[in-house]
Amino acid sequence: MGMFDKLLRTGEGKKLRALQSLVPDIGSYEDEMRALSDTELTAKTADFRQRLDNGATLDDVLIEAFAVTREAASREIGQRHYDVQLMGGAALHFGWVAEMKTGEGKTLVSTLPVYLNALAGKGVHVVTVNDYLATRDAEWMGQVHRRLGLDIGLVIPGQYDAAHKRAQYACDITYGTNNEFGFDYLRDNMAMSRADQVQRGHNYCIVDEIDSILIDEARTPLIISGRVADAANIYYQFASIVRGLKRDVHYEFDEEKRTVAPTDEGVEAVEKALGIENMYDEVSQNLVHQFQAALKAKELFRRDKDYLLQNGEVKIVDEFTGRILEGRRWSEGLHQAVEAKEGVKIKEENQTLATVTLQNYFRMYEKLAGMTGTALTEAAELDGTYGLQVVPIPTHRDLARVDQPDLIYKTEDAKFDAVVDDIAERSEAGQPVLVGTVSVAKSEKLSRFLEKRGVPHHVLNAKLHFREADVVAQAGRLGAVTVATNMAGRGVDILLGGNAEGLAERDLAAEGLEPDSEEGQARLAELLAHYEAETDGEGAKVRELGGLYVLGTERHESRRIDNQLRGRSGRQGDPGESRFYLSLEDDLMRLFATGAMNWVMGRALPDDVPIEAKMVTKAIERAQNTVEQRNAEIRKNVLKYDEVMNEQRKVIYRRRDQILDQADLRDEAIEYLAEAVDGVISTFCVSDLAEEWDLEGLVAEVGTFWPSQLTVDDLRAHCVSTDDLYEHLMAEATTHYEAREAEFGPEAMRQVERQVMLRIIDQKWREHLYEMDYLQEGINLRAMGQKDPLVEWQRDGYAMFGSMMQSIAVDFVKYVMHAQVTVAEQPKLQAPVAVKDMMYTAPVDPSEAPSSLAEAARAQAAAEGVEPPPVAPDDEVTQQPVVKSDWDKTPRNAPCPCGSGKKFKLCHGQ
Repeated sequence: MGMFDKLLRTGEGKKLRALQSLVPDIGSYEDEMRALSDTELTAKTADFRQRLDNGATLDDVLIEAFAVTREAASREIGQRHYDVQLMGGAALHFGWVAEMKTGEGKTLVSTLPVYLNALAGKGVHVVTVNDYLATRDAEWMGQVHRRLGLDIGLVIPGQYDAAHKRAQYACDITYGTNNEFGFDYLRDNMAMSRADQVQRGHNYCIVDEIDSILIDEARTPLIISGRVADAANIYYQFASIVRGLKRDVHYEFDEEKRTVAPTDEGVEAVEKALGIENMYDEVSQNLVHQFQAALKAKELFRRDKDYLLQNGEVKIVDEFTGRILEGRRWSEGLHQAVEAKEGVKIKEENQTLATVTLQNYFRMYEKLAGMTGTALTEAAELDGTYGLQVVPIPTHRDLARVDQPDLIYKTEDAKFDAVVDDIAERSEAGQPVLVGTVSVAKSEKLSRFLEKRGVPHHVLNAKLHFREADVVAQAGRLGAVTVATNMAGRGVDILLGGNAEGLAERDLAAEGLEPDSEEGQARLAELLAHYEAETDGEGAKVRELGGLYVLGTERHESRRIDNQLRGRSGRQGDPGESRFYLSLEDDLMRLFATGAMNWVMGRALPDDVPIEAKMVTKAIERAQNTVEQRNAEIRKNVLKYDEVMNEQRKVIYRRRDQILDQADLRDEAIEYLAEAVDGVISTFCVSDLAEEWDLEGLVAEVGTFWPSQLTVDDLRAHCVSTDDLYEHLMAEATTHYEAREAEFGPEAMRQVERQVMLRIIDQKWREHLYEMDYLQEGINLRAMGQKDPLVEWQRDGYAMFGSMMQSIAVDFVKYVMHAQVTVAEQPKLQAPVAVKDMMYTAPVDPSEAPSSLAEAARAQAAAEGVEPPPVAPDDEVTQQPVVKSDWDKTPRNAPCPCGSGKKFKLCHGQ
């Protein structure tokens, strides 16, 4: 067994020592790499790839590849990897989660495993939490990879051109956001040809802030939806009705469980307002759903906490990062209900077209790794869901931050008064302060308090996110006060004394000089020298004052978010301090720490006297643990329910890929014919007694599958058993199918089959998703009947999927057996008509057909690199000169060759 095989099998306690053992080996190559010229260093990439082609593994070249990357980074961006960063890089290569404290340089760490795994040529994906970080990292760390001869791609929201995205995914390394990778996967599985698909597989992925992406955001699946009927008026109507309803009278509200349920009085009040007798009648069933959505919008969703109003739109605020989730909307009518509540314009309700959970998307990667500053608290879930082991990487320098005990006040106002006093005192002394709040509303409230006290400060929240890089970068300046919502994934280090480069670039932009111009570069160097001296001096003073002071105004539901805020102080051995101010009116205390709260309330203490009691501190920790467990259960539940959908999704997407890869569907067409015949017989001939057969119904039903010439008399004369019926019907069906194949030509027939199958699959899958959405909405009610909702969901889901697959087979037979191929009129002296010059017309009943087969044929021809079939305006069938052979071979249900638009049997076929 090789060294790396042993390493992968070691226990968690030995992993760290094993990673440390790699560092001296990597360092032994440093002098050799430093002696190489730039050209020779770049040539190492080709050398590594040749060795891999000759049978070496990535593990075999790890030591040398890391040494090459370290030297390239040192030359290109002036940053040399620390030894602990080499350890973090190795952990990522082995498919682990590297927990590295804030300020330890995780972004630089990622270059090591990214370069190594990109050598295999299968593509490496680097996932970040937002497009700002993806763009920054692709440009910044991309310099190191470009120096070594690798290509860098970037996929961020707003870029939908397939050719552009395909080029980005074809690069050796692709940076992007988690949502965009997931949505591209869904869009690829809605594509009508391989040319429209952009991803090339799921080889190796590194997820930055992995706990935020794979834990916090995993409760919400990714959904691509399409518009359905506009129901704006009814949303406004219900918003108006529930505005007048009273809590505990017309509905019951449980804030802890986030549930709201109408009472009998509430239902009667709504029925009276709507002017109907029974809201639960089958015809009015949708009104119940509307009522529930309106109540949830009223009680569960708060402005400036859960969402913002911006430019007349309701925009969701991410509860974990405090940022606006652009383009995201709550499903099941909740977003429309919130829009109605706020009186803004309602966007049309959408229907799910494709969906996947983040858990199931990222589990598709052959190798997955991640890095974050806070992962140990979620180690069990990362292992259970993704099979990821968490490895804590030691800091480059010892942590010098002092974490002070919490101060708890009776009221929120008393807490904010104390917070402002503390901030003002430290700011006047010159110590920089970073204040963390849990919502936009709280950050603005604190800002107003600070303004009254005359304390200059910056506010960083979802409303001001465009300034976040500048604000965070300068939060360590002398006397700076920065009020921010959650600090996860900000991606910018807080340097004590300030960021000289950022200040210089700011002044250069103010002077109107271009940084790329000769004059601009000279001025930038001048400004940089000035600000470096200034920030170095300020940094020394800040260290004397105790470093960056982090002040939390409230405990978050998750301990990780609190730790992320604390982690902004004490970077790279700098001094620092942190403290949390709490009140008994905080949401976490009210909902989950009620025992401690009652104990405190029973003591006669003034509002402005803080409480420091171990009992309260432990109660807060228990409360956080309770919420974390609840959220973990929610994520676990989401995953359990999506497992059913995931298996179904794999079947459908694998089927689509086979069709896009030009699968031959002839054998399946014959099999589907047999299933259709068998189904018809079992429906109309339920007994072996011929006297009990419904042959009239059978003949009519068969006519919907293919233009049958069978009659009732013919069947009675030749069939005395169901086996006779089956053979008789199959003989005619097969004859008709083979006649069509001979008429079209095998190649054209296969193309028709593929396009018909693709469209039917897409149509049926959309309908299935819609039905599954509604099944899930009410599945929990089965618990009232002593049934497990999950088991019921699995059973009903598989039954519905089976029905969908059967309906795909039935519709496929109908469409293929009725589709027509018409030869377009050719100019004189043109070559004989070939298959590629044929045009496909819709089946007999256009209302039931998939979207234009002519359009499909053009897309297919384009994908195959051949000349597309000629097209009439608006996809109408080009009318052809009628010759006798057309009359002879026209089926009775086909369009008449005369061009009247009528069926042949109703026109010249009479």
